[in-house]
Amino acid sequence: MSDQEEGSDAQNVDSPKEIEDAFGTINIPVPAEEVPESDQTEDCESELEPSSGGREKCVEEMSDQSVSSLELNDVEQLMEDVTADEQVSYSPGDGGESLAKSDNAVQSAEQYSKDSLAFLEKIKAVKESLKTSMKDSSATVKVVLLPVGQEIIMPFKVDTVLKCLKDHFSSLLGVPPYVLQIRCAGMIIKNHETLLQHGVKPQDIVQVEIFSLHPDLYPIKRIDRSSDASQIITVRVQTGIDQYQEVAVEIIKSDFHKPFLGGFRHKVTGMEYHNAGTQTVPKKIPEKLNAFCRDTQTVFQRRKLQQTTNTTSTQMTKIGVYVSNMTDKLVTPGKYFSAAEYHAKRLKAVIVIQTYYRRWHAKVVVDSLKRQKMLRLQWEAQEELRKIREKEEWMKLDYYRRHNPQTKEDFELLYNALELWRQEELARINQSFTGAERKAALCELLEKETQIIASIGRHRYIAYTANQEASIQAFLDKCSAPKIWRTFDGKIIEMDTQFTIRARELQNIYNCIMLKNISQDERLDVLLTLKHTVKEHECKLTQEILELIDREVDLMMRGVKHENLEGLRKRIATLFFHYIKTPLFNPEVARHLKVPQDPLKFYKKIYFCLSCQLYLPSTEFAVSSTSHHIYRCRHCINLDNETQKRESCLKYKSLLQRLYYSEADYEDDSKIAFLMQLQDIQYLTENIWASQSVLSAWNDLNDLVMVRWDKSLEWSPWNCILLTKDEGTTHLKLKSVEELVGCLWSSSLFGSG
Repeated sequence: MSDQEEGSDAQNVDSPKEIEDAFGTINIPVPAEEVPESDQTEDCESELEPSSGGREKCVEEMSDQSVSSLELNDVEQLMEDVTADEQVSYSPGDGGESLAKSDNAVQSAEQYSKDSLAFLEKIKAVKESLKTSMKDSSATVKVVLLPVGQEIIMPFKVDTVLKCLKDHFSSLLGVPPYVLQIRCAGMIIKNHETLLQHGVKPQDIVQVEIFSLHPDLYPIKRIDRSSDASQIITVRVQTGIDQYQEVAVEIIKSDFHKPFLGGFRHKVTGMEYHNAGTQTVPKKIPEKLNAFCRDTQTVFQRRKLQQTTNTTSTQMTKIGVYVSNMTDKLVTPGKYFSAAEYHAKRLKAVIVIQTYYRRWHAKVVVDSLKRQKMLRLQWEAQEELRKIREKEEWMKLDYYRRHNPQTKEDFELLYNALELWRQEELARINQSFTGAERKAALCELLEKETQIIASIGRHRYIAYTANQEASIQAFLDKCSAPKIWRTFDGKIIEMDTQFTIRARELQNIYNCIMLKNISQDERLDVLLTLKHTVKEHECKLTQEILELIDREVDLMMRGVKHENLEGLRKRIATLFFHYIKTPLFNPEVARHLKVPQDPLKFYKKIYFCLSCQLYLPSTEFAVSSTSHHIYRCRHCINLDNETQKRESCLKYKSLLQRLYYSEADYEDDSKIAFLMQLQDIQYLTENIWASQSVLSAWNDLNDLVMVRWDKSLEWSPWNCILLTKDEGTTHLKLKSVEELVGCLWSSSLFGSG
C-alpha cells in the first residue's frame, strides 16, 4: 500500500470523527420496555458540541418515566436520517474515489452542519411541545375494589408512579400498602411503573382493580364516601365538522342547601327545572377575627351625588332665527296661602277620608253582625228541629218497644207502665167510690191487672223463644267460623281447620232438622244423615237420639200428621244440640263454652242464692260497691221488682252510658266514673240532685247529663253536677266556674229578697 493510500485511509478514518465532532453527540433514550430497572432512575442527557468548540445548553433533561414511545420513535427516525446521510457521504471503502471526493466532502461539511443543526432544532421543538402537553395531564381512573365490587372514579396523572395510588387507597382502607395489588387489563402493575408506560394517554379512561394479597388478614371493605367526594365523567364535545373531543368533567357533591334562584315547572309532567345558578359552589365567606379596636366601631360616611347633569338650552327669536309661539302657554301666579292654611286644608282632607273609612268599616261590622245573627238563628232553629226530631224518634222507639218487647228493658218498661196505670186507677177509685162500690172497682182493677200480666207473660215467652233460636244460631256461627287474621299489608286471611269444618257440618245438619214445611222424603233423608252422623260415637246421648229417630220414622210411615210430631222433632233437635255442645263430638265448641269442662272449677266462683235456694256462678249476682255479702241473684231481684216496685232503670242506664262516653273523650285516665254502677247513679240522681237540673229544674232524665263540676279534675261523686245537655256543654266551656256560677246562684237566691 502506498503512502498516498495510507494517507487517504487516515484521512478517511479521521473524517468521520471530525464530522462527528462537527455535528455533536446526541444520546437518545431507549423505550421503557428495553431499559433495565437499575437504569430507570438515571437521567439521560444530550449535549451539543459544535466544531467551533462552543458548548450549547442542554437539549434534553427528561427521565424514561416521562417519555412516551411516540416521542422516542420520532427522535430515532430523525437520527436515522442524519446517520444515513453521513454514511453515504463518508464511506471508507471507496479507495481512490474517496480521495477524489474528499474535496467535495470538505466543501459540503458546512452544508451538513447546517442541516444537522436544523434537525436538532426540530427535535428540540418536538420535545418541548411534548413536555408542555405532558405537564399536569391526567386520565380518568375507575378503581374497582375486589371482592366488594365498589367503583370509585378519580383523576390520576399518567406520569405519576402507581405507588401513590396504592398509598392513597391504603389510607382509605386501613390496609398496609404492601398487601394491596393493582391489576390493569389482566396485568399486575408494579410500584415504579406509570400509566404512561402501559399506553394510557391523557384524557383517557382506564379501569384498574385493587385486591388484597391476604384477604383473610386484611380484607377489602367498602369505603364510606363522604358527601364532598367528587366524581369525574367524560363528555364528548363537538369541536368542528366531524370532529369530536372527549373532555373530563368533575362533579362536586356538596352538602350545603342550594338556594332557589328561580326556574320553571313542566305543566304536564310536573318536573321542576332550576336555574344553573343553583348548581354552582357558593363562595366561602372569610371568617372575621374578633377585633376589639376603635376601627371596628367607627362609622364611615360617604356622600356622592348620583344625579346626572342634564344640559338644557332655550332658543329665542332673534334676527335670522324664527321660533314659533303656537305652543306657548301663559302662566299666571296663583293665590298665595300660608303654611297654616296648607296644614288646615290637609287636615280637612284627612277628616273627610276618615269619615268615609269609618262609614265603610261600620258597614262591614254591621254586615258581619247581621251575618252572625242570621247564622245563629239558623243554628238555633236547626237545634230545635233536631231536638224535636230526637224526641219524636225516642217516642216512636218507646212505643215500638212497648208493643213489641224483646229485651229485659222492654219488659221493665211494660211493668213500669202497668204500675203507673194501676196507681192512677187506684187513686181514681179511692176518690170516686166508697164502700161496696169501691171493693167492686178494686176487684175489677185486679182482674184487669191479671189479664195484662198474663199478656205480658205470653209476649215474654214468644220473645224468649225467638231470642233462644237467635242465640243458638249465633253460637253455631261462632263455632263454624274460620280463623281470621290480618297481615302486615292489611289483607285478611281466612283459614279452615278440621275442627271448624266438623262444626260447619254439624251446623248444616242442625239447620236441616229445624226446617219446616218439607216433604216426607226430604225429612227421611235428613233423619238418615243425622243417624249416620250420630252412629260415629256410642253413648247414652247418641242411643237416645237414634231411638227418637227410629220412632219418628215409624210414626211417619204410619201416616201420623206433622202437627202431632212437633214435640218429637223438637226433642230430637234439642238432643242433637246437646250433641253439638259436647267437646268430644265437636272439639271446636270447647273454645266457646261458658261452662268450664273441669267440675273442680265450679267450686271457686259458685255462690248460694238465699231467695231461690240455688247455687249459681258469680256472674249471676249483682254486687254493688258498698255490699259485703251476696244474698239474691239477678233473676230474683228482677222478679221482686216486677211483683212489687215495678221500677224501670232504662233512663238511668242511658244516663250512665252518656257518662261513660263523656269521660272516655277526656283521655285523662279517669277511673272512678267507670266503677259507678246503676244503683250508684240512681242514688245520686234521686237523693242528691232530686232528679232534675240544678239550673233549669228540668226533670226529664232523657235530656239530663252528669258532667264534671271542675273539668280539670277527675269525675267523682263529689265533683259532678246534673244539668241538661245544652247546659252541660256551656258549663264545660267556662274557665272560672266558681265565680260565674257563684254570681248566678247568689242573684237567684238573694235577688228577690
